[in-house]
Amino acid sequence: MDLAEITDPERPYTRRSFTALFLEGRALVARRFVEAGLSVRLDKAGNLIGRIEGRDPSLGVIAIGSHSDTVPSGGRFDGIAGVATGLEIVRALRDAGTRLDHTLEVIDFLAEEPSEYGLSCVGSRGMTGSLDGRMLDLVEPGGEPLRDALGRVGGDPDRLGEAKRSDVRAFLELHIEQGIVLESQSLDIGVVSSIVGIRRIEIVFDGEADHAGTTPLHLRHDALVAAAQTVGLVRRVAEELDREGSDYFVATVGILTVEPSASNIVPGRCRLVIDARTTAPALTTRFVETVDRESKAAAARLRVRRSAFTTLSDGPPVACDPDLQTALRRAAEDLGLKQTDLPSGAGHDAAFMSRICRSAMVFVPCRAGKSHAPEEWADRDAVAAGAAVILQAVQALDRSLQEAGPALGGEMP
Repeated sequence: MDLAEITDPERPYTRRSFTALFLEGRALVARRFVEAGLSVRLDKAGNLIGRIEGRDPSLGVIAIGSHSDTVPSGGRFDGIAGVATGLEIVRALRDAGTRLDHTLEVIDFLAEEPSEYGLSCVGSRGMTGSLDGRMLDLVEPGGEPLRDALGRVGGDPDRLGEAKRSDVRAFLELHIEQGIVLESQSLDIGVVSSIVGIRRIEIVFDGEADHAGTTPLHLRHDALVAAAQTVGLVRRVAEELDREGSDYFVATVGILTVEPSASNIVPGRCRLVIDARTTAPALTTRFVETVDRESKAAAARLRVRRSAFTTLSDGPPVACDPDLQTALRRAAEDLGLKQTDLPSGAGHDAAFMSRICRSAMVFVPCRAGKSHAPEEWADRDAVAAGAAVILQAVQALDRSLQEAGPALGGEMP
């Protein structure tokens, strides 16, 4: 709730990554970390990390975390509940006089939400060696490259290799469900089985700006009409793929910008960004091939030029670690909580963390499934129940990971 006060007053609850408000929120998180007895640092990928050494640092790290940035006019729990959970677990261990054998870290990942640079999960990409030079060259509408923004918030794009971790043994993330399954079935806990893959594609149509009153329709080169036909195409193809079988597929055009954007000017340029999500990478391949072919044909029909068809980011579906899922289920059972297994249709930092360690997630109910909106709400007891599950799982993992060899999550076939 304190973080929620740090917001654009005109658009609650907005604390976008790389902004002054985001840095103000981060300062609050860092203070709370210090108050809980954690040492605090920023890594080269811009992640805020609180750390408490274990009795045997050679065993590696158990990490808990999420993110503190929001979407525009977002909510008070998406990401933030996961960071608060890590902080509360540290406090609970401290109050009980318990010190783990493993080192424990609480991580606030940089820019999990899609940033103004067209990229999400910036910090977890950096921690897992998945943030490359092409991504760093992405530019926000004002002209600033991501590499400059990363340096501005405390990272170091020239030393990103130092952010990649090999010492994390397990990562756990609490998140509100962002759906209605748990609430509608009066369940306390969702143990996440898999995390959807996300590909984001940018398409740009270039036509010619003309007077809207004096240019006949058959002589126009209207970029927006080509874009509009492509928006309809995206919905139609996504529906066809989703109906085919048990695999999940959705696609959304969430960004559409028009230039010059005046009521009396034929649009000369239009840019759209597609967000495609699936549990089956083959469906994404088919979707992209169809949209590529048909958007090019739309441009030709309407006598405009399709000047860009670019993949901005591509994260494959991920299966959560089965051993961590088992630890979470056992913890929920021991605590008398009603649970179920759930796939995640949203992307999370846990998906990238699975590239370097065992990774899993807990979902807790949110009111009416509402998320990415000011109405987003999770009851205090619901978040506390999820935190208790992760706390118990962390204590169990502190014992079991000493006996098990390293194991990673994995991309889904």
